[in-house]
Amino acid sequence: MNLEFIQALDDIEKDKGISKDVLLEAIETALVSAYKKDFGSKDNVRIEISAEAGEVKVYSRKEVVEDVENKNSEISLTEAERIDSKYKIGDIVEIEVTPAKFGRIAAQTAKQVVMQRIREAERDVIFDQYKEKEDELITGTIQRFHNDNILIDMGKTEALLPPSEQIAGEKYEIGERIKLYVVEVSTTNKGPRILVSRTHPGLLKRLFEIEVPEIFQGLVEIKAVAREAGQRSKMAVSSSESKVDPVGACVGPKGMRVQAVVEQLNNEKIDIVKWDDDPEIFVANALNPAEVIGVDINKSDKIAEVVVPDFQLSLAIGKEGQNARLAAKLTGWKVDIKKESEVEVKPDNIEEIKADASELTASLEDFEEKESKVETDIEKEASAAELDPDADAEEANEDLIDEISDEVEKLEKSKDEL
Repeated sequence: MNLEFIQALDDIEKDKGISKDVLLEAIETALVSAYKKDFGSKDNVRIEISAEAGEVKVYSRKEVVEDVENKNSEISLTEAERIDSKYKIGDIVEIEVTPAKFGRIAAQTAKQVVMQRIREAERDVIFDQYKEKEDELITGTIQRFHNDNILIDMGKTEALLPPSEQIAGEKYEIGERIKLYVVEVSTTNKGPRILVSRTHPGLLKRLFEIEVPEIFQGLVEIKAVAREAGQRSKMAVSSSESKVDPVGACVGPKGMRVQAVVEQLNNEKIDIVKWDDDPEIFVANALNPAEVIGVDINKSDKIAEVVVPDFQLSLAIGKEGQNARLAAKLTGWKVDIKKESEVEVKPDNIEEIKADASELTASLEDFEEKESKVETDIEKEASAAELDPDADAEEANEDLIDEISDEVEKLEKSKDEL
C-alpha cells in the first residue's frame, strides 16, 4: 500500500461517513487471515499499518516461557533476552516477519475489505433512511416483475410489493409511478428489505392527509379506517373545532378531495362517517348510507343490535354483507342487523306507561262506581214515577224514559273512551 491508498481512505471517510480508523482496523484483521492462508503460518501474528505512510508490517507474537512447547506461540527466555535483555517470563515478544511480496497481497486484501465496508455502510444508511419511513407514504417506480411479486425502484434500493399487498384487479405496468405504504423495513444478508403495500388501511389514511389541509393542521382527525382494498372502505373522522365539519372537510368542494383519493385506489368506494364516543351513535353512523331506527348495545358481549326499516335491510347489510362487515371493523362491535317488522319494540318509557295504565284503571273503577249509582237512581226514579193511563200521563212517561236512555248512552260512550 502507499500514500495514495491512505488518501483514498480519507476521501471515503468524508464521502461515506466511514471512519478511517475503523477501515484500518478491518483491513488489519483481514490481512492476518490472508497472511496465514497464503504463507501457511500458524503463528500468532499482528498486522500494523502506518496511517501516515501506508506501510504494512507483520509481527509474530510469542510468549516468553522457561520451556518451549509450542514454537508457533512461545519463545524461550534465552532467545528473548538476545532480542532485548528487558524481557521476562510471561512477556510478549513481537518479531517482524513481513514477507517480501506481502505488499501486493496487502493491497488486494485491503481493496476487498474497503469495498465490502462501503457496501455495508451504504446498506446501513439505506436501512436507517427507510426505517424512519415505516407507516409512511412513499412514491416508487415499478421496475420489474418476479413471479407474482413486484419490485419497486426507490432510487438507491428496491422495495417489495408481494401479491398479498396488491389490490385485486389493479393493473401494474413497468415504469409506472405509484404511491405505496411502507409496512416494514428489516435487515437481511443482502441488505435492507422494504415491504410496501397498496392494500393497507394506512395507505388510505396517508392519502387523505395529503389531500385534506384540515387533517395536516390538526383540526380534523382520522379515528379509524376499515378497508376491503379495491372495493370499498369506511373512514371515521372527528373535529376538534365545532365550526369544522369533519366529513365535509374530507369530501371537499363538489367531492374533489375524496375523488382525488378514489382515483389513486383503483376507484375504490369510500364512505366517510362521523366519529362519536357514544357507541350507539357511532354504529348507526358506520352503517351509512343505510337509515337506522335504533341501536341496542350489549357491552358484555360487544354486540350492537341494529334495527332498520324493512326496505333498508339489504342496503344496511350491503352486497355479500360488505357494508355490515366494514361497519363492524370500523367500530370494533359485532353488528347484528334486524328489520323493523321482526322486532318487538320495547319502549324506553315503560315506567311512565305503567303509571298511566294504573291511573286509567283507577279512573275506570271510579266511573263504574258512578255508573252503578246513576243506574240505581234511575231505577228509583222510574219506580217512583206514577204512570198515568191517560194520554198526557203516557206522553210524560215516554219523555222520562227518553231522558233516562240519553243519560245511559252518554255514560256508555264515556266508558268506551276510557
